[in-house]
Amino acid sequence: MRRHTATAGSHTRSRGPAVAYIVKGYPRLSELFIASEIYRLEQAGVRLRLFVIKKGDTALRHATIDRIQARPEYLPPTASVSGTPLWRWLRQHLPFFARALARTARKWPLGVLRASAAAGAQAVRSRATFWAPPRKVYVKELLQAVAVADLLRDAPEVTHLHAHFCHGATTVAWLASMMSRRTFSFTAHAKDLYTPSLNPGGLLRRKLAAARFAVTCTEANRAFLLRHAGTTPVYRVYHGLNAEFAELMTRDPASIDAPAASVLRIVSVGRHVHKKGFDVLVGACANLVARGVAINARIIGERADQTDAIASAIERFGLQQQVALLDPMSQTDLLNALRGATVFCLPCRVSDDGDRDGIPNVLVEAMAIGLPVVTTAVSGIPELVEHGATGLLVDPDDIQQTADALLRIHRDAALARELSSRARVTVAERFDGDRLIGELCTLFRRVA
Repeated sequence: MRRHTATAGSHTRSRGPAVAYIVKGYPRLSELFIASEIYRLEQAGVRLRLFVIKKGDTALRHATIDRIQARPEYLPPTASVSGTPLWRWLRQHLPFFARALARTARKWPLGVLRASAAAGAQAVRSRATFWAPPRKVYVKELLQAVAVADLLRDAPEVTHLHAHFCHGATTVAWLASMMSRRTFSFTAHAKDLYTPSLNPGGLLRRKLAAARFAVTCTEANRAFLLRHAGTTPVYRVYHGLNAEFAELMTRDPASIDAPAASVLRIVSVGRHVHKKGFDVLVGACANLVARGVAINARIIGERADQTDAIASAIERFGLQQQVALLDPMSQTDLLNALRGATVFCLPCRVSDDGDRDGIPNVLVEAMAIGLPVVTTAVSGIPELVEHGATGLLVDPDDIQQTADALLRIHRDAALARELSSRARVTVAERFDGDRLIGELCTLFRRVA
């Protein structure tokens, strides 16, 4: 993998237009791809500001965060508006936004009126029923947009806003762009794109119409967005291998070339949510144990709403000695975990609410080091994994197919080597993050 080089602090000495990134939380363990993107943009010479709606994770911090020169500028903290009368929520929060609102209204009075009207209209359009009250969340996002616009009053270098995830953060960017007379764009990913409740009442179409362009991380996502985009251009830019993982591989380029061991060692990585299919993986492990296969499986990731169900399944099948749930780990430890495995398995599915993955970044990481993968043909995954060539694809929710694919890789050393070799080539040729960042640089330089 190639790496851009730049002297420390180079972007702070640079002059000319800047792009302000708007993100919901920062830093976040599960969003290393965003931090990697910001870091690479800086290394490529793009001048950035970083506006954050709320603080992120503090327990484990990826090294990439400390290499980013743009310091996060946090908006005033807000509580959820759900279950609270609007007047009470405003009484608690409006004092934290009052000065920003006054300053912004003095500088851009018409912009504040336009944004307020847009937020009010969306609150009405998004009602659950005709007689239901307007959605309160847009009042909160309007105030957050005011806070962003206030930061932009004395930032003439910022000529363009870019938000990650096409629901809340993009709504804030949209409203802030109305107030501050900046252009904006956004990147859509997965749940934010496919869950209708996150962009109700035609909101996604309105934001697309107002945006200069949209970016997404798979061709499948791009096809979905184009159905709503009208004349707004939509670009597919793969995330690519994250910068920290790529650098670790550069320092130690060893890959998976060991002969098959007696124990089938399975690794999976992701938040404990339904779309990852970890319950299917546990079922496949039980299937293999019942067939007399010695296994060792590790599921690495943040605990979430499916943690208890996954742990219960492990206990129900009596797999406490074979399957372990491990907390998130550093990229160095993750690299070592992947190198110690026989196969990587992520049996993704589409959840009932439409949520799905794009191309899971962990699949790219596993394939980059030559670890054979078993996954499903959900969403953009077939853009990375070709069945029988760079990995094995199984049907979502099919425990038997998943178990058979894992066992096939374990027992067929020639197949494992072939999948490994082709996977590494695919990542090197099509998912080189340093090369892909150039596509984003081009887009930002056109508008900024």
